Amino acid sequence: MSIIEVILVGLIVGAVARLLVPGRNPIGILGTLGIGVGGSFLGWWIGDALIGTRALRAHPWLWAIGGAVLLLLLLRSFTSRRKWLVGSRRWHW
Repeated sequence: MSIIEVILVGLIVGAVARLLVPGRNPIGILGTLGIGVGGSFLGWWIGDALIGTRALRAHPWLWAIGGAVLLLLLLRSFTSRRKWLVGSRRWHW
């Protein structure tokens, strides 16, 4: 895979993950790219551990998007917790 393909797949997967997770996601295009690429690797790793590489090849996009959604939810939980620890007086739901 070339670097251009990795960037395009990362942007597509990251954008779909941002659309699937409700609420505000204050990350830019580089954050979306990072979520997409990192989520693709995370989804592939989880799918390989659960069902094996051979069965994983049937739906790689679903595993990539699932991993990106999981990564986005983890990122959101850490950033909202950090705002609470700093002493923000507003509630962030």
